[in-house]
Amino acid sequence: MRLCAWYLYGEKHRGYALNPVANFHLQNGSVLWRINWMGDSSPRGLGASCGMMVNYRYFLEETASNSALYLGSRQVRASQQVLALVQQFQQNSKL
Repeated sequence: MRLCAWYLYGEKHRGYALNPVANFHLQNGSVLWRINWMGDSSPRGLGASCGMMVNYRYFLEETASNSALYLGSRQVRASQQVLALVQQFQQNSKL
């Protein structure tokens, strides 16, 4: 879960999220909201994402500012759950 959070939040290509689905939602002003362990236990889900599923949340009054923040300064808005996982990854990784 920590690695997944880091991949979605911290791994970048030219400053934007490496994952194309994450990039799409973040460009449109969403918040990286929740990572669900075994959220997709289908054979395809297990093969594509180790069964993890991600929720993006759109707060309508914040979508324009979130989108501008991401596109302008490449900052990802994320929930406390995701940020805690990112912090745990950073503390335990050797990157």
